[in-house]
Amino acid sequence: MITMQPVLEVSVSDGFDLWPVTDVGSFGYLALSGELTPLEVGTAVMRIARCNDVDPEQDDRPPRPADPMGSFLHGLLTFDSLFAAGGLRVTDSVTGVTFLPGCCNGLEDWREWHQVLESEWQIGFGHDPDPGAERRGETVLLTVDCERSDSPVIELPALELRRLLAGAEDDLAGFLLLATDWADRTLPHHAVPVVTALARALDLPPPR
Repeated sequence: MITMQPVLEVSVSDGFDLWPVTDVGSFGYLALSGELTPLEVGTAVMRIARCNDVDPEQDDRPPRPADPMGSFLHGLLTFDSLFAAGGLRVTDSVTGVTFLPGCCNGLEDWREWHQVLESEWQIGFGHDPDPGAERRGETVLLTVDCERSDSPVIELPALELRRLLAGAEDDLAGFLLLATDWADRTLPHHAVPVVTALARALDLPPPR
């Protein structure tokens, strides 16, 4: 069976205390869906905000607010283009092969997967490793590391990839709904702009 999940890179929270998060022991991936716990939602929001927590010194954004919450959320709420480290993870439970997004790949670009279905060119999804996907006729090949001649490959019908992408979009939409409720409870003074920013980071329409 082949499954696809939108995943977010997560790592140690380093004493983060602006809201409750899970205790992530080391680098890994958090699958986003409408089934997450409030702690997992908080962890995902923290990670997306941290991906964009860059000082506004080299651009025309306003300076950081002085308060810790406003300062941490500043990049998330002011960047025109947001980054959410991660992507789409594909797993073949029969062969045990897992296709993971590479470094510098982001969930904000997940719709680029549709290009795999629309062309016969190989589409890359990050590096180190260098995962790539290409369509050959009615078959799609997902190569775990295109830099290796012996790389594991997941093979699936193009129609199956369309179904998997629709499911991944549903998972992202489900997460965004959870994040909306979470933000209303946890960040009442920032809820609307945070949810709007999360929607942009996931390339989804805002739920409000």
